[in-house]
Amino acid sequence: MKKILTGGVGKVEVTQAVNDLGLDGIEATRSSDMDAAMKLRTGQADYYLGTCHTGAGASLGVLVGLLGKPACHTFGRSVPSEEEIAALLAQGVKVFGFSLDQIDAIAPAMARAIAARG
Repeated sequence: MKKILTGGVGKVEVTQAVNDLGLDGIEATRSSDMDAAMKLRTGQADYYLGTCHTGAGASLGVLVGLLGKPACHTFGRSVPSEEEIAALLAQGVKVFGFSLDQIDAIAPAMARAIAARG
């Protein structure tokens, strides 16, 4: 089971978008940024999807500070391709940020990419 933690201002919507897909082996749970950082560091969670109004990374600040920049990526206001998501996951990125208005596109794409990795 891959555990995805969600945070930021759209964490309720991201959690619902991921869980509504009903993907085998994927579970999304709301979290705070500090709790998510600790759970990611200790292996109690696998990924974090954070949202803010601009997608500039405000929901990732604590995670970048505690996990390091290489583990984190923000899409900003852009919608990534499946290939871009897959490449970031392959590089070991576990923390992703994006803007509120991209939840409907990015949250399901992220969940499907994570599920495809097994």
